[in-house]
Formats: sequence, C-alpha cells, structure tokens
Amino acid sequence: MVAEAPRAVDPRLLAALMASAEPDGFIPFDRYMDRALYAEGVGYYARPNSPFGAEGDFYTAAQVHPLFAASLAGRIAEIRRRFPPRHPFLLVETGPGDGLLAEGIVTTLGRGEERVDPLSVVLIERSSELEKRAVDRVRAVADPLGVPVHARDAVGSLGAFEGVVLAHELLDAQPIRRLRRSGPGWVELGVRVQYGVVVPAESNPRRPVTGCPLPADVPEGTIFEFSPLAEGLVREVADHLVRGTLLIDDYGMEESELLAAHPGGTLDGIRAHRSGWDPVEAPGATDLSAFVNFSRIRTVAAAAGLRVTYDRRQAEALGDWGFPHRLETAIRTAGSSEAEVRVRLAAKNLLFGFERFRVLEFEPARTRDAPTA
Repeated sequence: MVAEAPRAVDPRLLAALMASAEPDGFIPFDRYMDRALYAEGVGYYARPNSPFGAEGDFYTAAQVHPLFAASLAGRIAEIRRRFPPRHPFLLVETGPGDGLLAEGIVTTLGRGEERVDPLSVVLIERSSELEKRAVDRVRAVADPLGVPVHARDAVGSLGAFEGVVLAHELLDAQPIRRLRRSGPGWVELGVRVQYGVVVPAESNPRRPVTGCPLPADVPEGTIFEFSPLAEGLVREVADHLVRGTLLIDDYGMEESELLAAHPGGTLDGIRAHRSGWDPVEAPGATDLSAFVNFSRIRTVAAAAGLRVTYDRRQAEALGDWGFPHRLETAIRTAGSSEAEVRVRLAAKNLLFGFERFRVLEFEPARTRDAPTA
C-alpha cells in the first residue's frame, strides 16, 4: 500500500460513517465504501472536483479517445435496428460520471447511417454533483438533435421499458462486502472510527449472503469480495427491461480465477493515477474499486431471467463494433502527423491497455408485454 501522513477526515463524512455503524461501532466494508464514495457533498464521487482525466485520478476508456464512444454507439445502433421503425427506444446509462461517454454516443447516434430515431436518454447517477455535469453535457449535444435527456434516481423508476442499459466501468466501483475465511466459517471485514481516524476491523458476519453461495473449500485466510449493490442492479434491470440489452463493460475475472490469483482480494485505492493507496487512509479523497466477479453476475442474471448473448474481451468487442474502420477514418482525417500519432497511441491504449476488461451483454430470456407508446 502507498503510505502517507494521516489526513484529517471531513467531520461530515465521519458522522455519516458513524451513523451507519452497528451498535458496537463496527462498520461492514460495503457500508464504509458506500459512504466514502457517495456520501452527499463529501464522498469521493460527490466532491466538486472531477476525478476523471489528466487532472483527476484515473482515465476511463471514454477519456482515452472519442473513438471508444463512437464504436460503442455503433453497437447500440445495431441493437436498435432489431426494433420496428419509429419504435420508442431508451438509452439508459447507469453511473454516467461526467457524461463524456453518453455525449459521444449521442453525437454518433444523431448523425449519418447510425442515427437512432426516436431516441430518449436517461442518466442514472448517484452523485448529484456528477448528475448535473452529465445532464448539462449531454443536453448540449442532444437538444439540437431533438433527443430528450432525463435524470432518474434508479432503473426501477422507469417502469417497463425497451432499449439498452449501459453499465460502463460502474460495477467495479459498487460497494463490496469482504469476507475472510476463518476455520469452517467466515469473518466479515470492515472498519471502525477511533478518535477521528478510520481503522480496519473485523466481526462475525451479521447479514446473510443472498444470490449466490459463498465458495467452499478455500484456504484459510482467503478474502472473498462481492457487491450486493452490483448484483441488485442486475436484478433491477431484469425486472424492468422487457426488450433490449444490458451491456456491462468492466474489469474482473471469473470467481475461480479471482480466488486463485488474488486470495487476498482485489480491493484497491486509486489516487493521482496511482494504485495501491490504503483504502481506509483517506476516505473521501481516494477512489475505491475491486474486480468484478463475473461468475456471480452471470448467476444472478440467469436467476433474474436474463441470458448471456455476448461475452468478449473489450478489445475483441471493439473489433466487432467497427473500431478498425473508425480508426482508419480518424487516421486519414487527422490533419497532421502529430495528430495522427496521437490517434494511433490512443488506439493502442484502447486495444491493449484495458486487457482485464470484458463486455457482457444480457437480454431477457422470455418475451414480455412491451410498454405502449
């Protein structure tokens, strides 16, 4: 872990953490991570300063180059063509951040052969700070195209709908429970607040594990991580998406791979484009994330009535989405040798810098009644 001198934790965040504690002061890690990332005004994603890009703490694929958003828009347009002409179609992005990806997608879907019409965009963002940025950014390109943009607080608020639900680099930032194998059972990992400082702690599990069973026959000391919120999002989409696609793009592994390669877990603290920061050292100032357990996501989706229709590495998905043709066009129209080099470097990053990312698509396994227009 990257070490630094202890920072004073914002009193408002400390209050939010202590309010979520058990009677004995123990805070399970998923509750801690939820408050550290999303507490209003003081959580990492709720701060006024943006965590994205060169001036922030990390890049997403959308920040690397607009080619990513344009390629993903090509895939969304392909899904839209399965619907009848003039049929209502929603593009729902969960966790849009600052709206850069949705901006690029809407720009592409509003022009040329990939125009999607009629199209409505729904942005579901927990951070009110990011929600405002995202909505303003997307409306700036959507309004001239006649594309309505709405902000909602949950997928469930949409009722039954048809379209695409996009979860891009979202599930890895959903709060996780962390359990450590101890003898025949498990110990729950979390934190406590002591004298204004957050410190690691553990306790006997006090909540059941739902959705999927815990792994059996794992070595003593193995740490197992899973996100009830991420799994709940999949169930929520399954309950309301009557026709269309849930598209997840994120980094992670199968459960067997995670247990073999990362017996100590994958939780990471990220700041200033460096990983390895102590996850409890500076809550509210450090991004927290963990690998997605794709095995559990598939199992939960299947139980909720969704079937996997696509599963590829992100680089392979880009190829299927028309990235090579778009790259050729971008190189040809770069305008200068320096600009061409920048395009080629960005393309190399997108194809080889996200090697742990996978794209999974899910569709309803059974046809249900569609909403009326």
